[in-house]
Amino acid sequence: MIQSIWGKLSGAGIGLALGGPIGALLGGVAGHVLIDREGAPFGKPPRDVLFTMGLVALAAKMAKADGVVVDVEVKAFEQIVEVPESEHPRVQRLFELAMQTSDGFEAYARQIGDEFKEEPALLEDVLDGLFHIAKADEAVHEAEYDYLRSVATIFGVSESEFERIAARHVRQADDPYLILKAERSMSDDELKRHYRKMVAENHPDREIARGLPPEAVKIATERLAIINAAWERIAAERNLT
Repeated sequence: MIQSIWGKLSGAGIGLALGGPIGALLGGVAGHVLIDREGAPFGKPPRDVLFTMGLVALAAKMAKADGVVVDVEVKAFEQIVEVPESEHPRVQRLFELAMQTSDGFEAYARQIGDEFKEEPALLEDVLDGLFHIAKADEAVHEAEYDYLRSVATIFGVSESEFERIAARHVRQADDPYLILKAERSMSDDELKRHYRKMVAENHPDREIARGLPPEAVKIATERLAIINAAWERIAAERNLT
């Protein structure tokens, strides 16, 4: 049986394995200081732990930036991440510590960006997850949008790519062609091929095959639903079958 992320968080040395501000955050939850040092003897940082803790840290900083009550953000986070009832207090504690830490969101974003720089699709998953949390109060506020753009910039995401990601979540940018990263000048056949390519690239099964954590699979499932909805709108406009 695969050890859950919450079981891993209780493992000795997990903070040292992660290092950086995220490792320090986990050390705070564990109740002792974990020293950040290179070449820690605990092997490569677990990707699922880093992915999930990155979401926690960046979501908490986003909550601090816009003043939203933490409970709202935590509930949205738990829609993405499966959290056992017994672990709810620890998630709440993680959010509170991340909000209080002197580390700015830039430090967390840089650590995640560096760890996943060879996997831009996974960085996009993080941004999609953050947008999902930002929508917890049924709106992505200006401060949140600016915050997410800054995180994307640190990740190395271009402005055009960020706008495409945002279009999946922000109503004011509700353009099905932008969501599909397609041009209105494309022929019907070109659009069909492009849509099939988008589905293949964003299918949750691909996340599973890459060995990504369940949180990434959930985000990919939501993203594919948005892509399919955009295609249905385009197909209806063009009378495609």
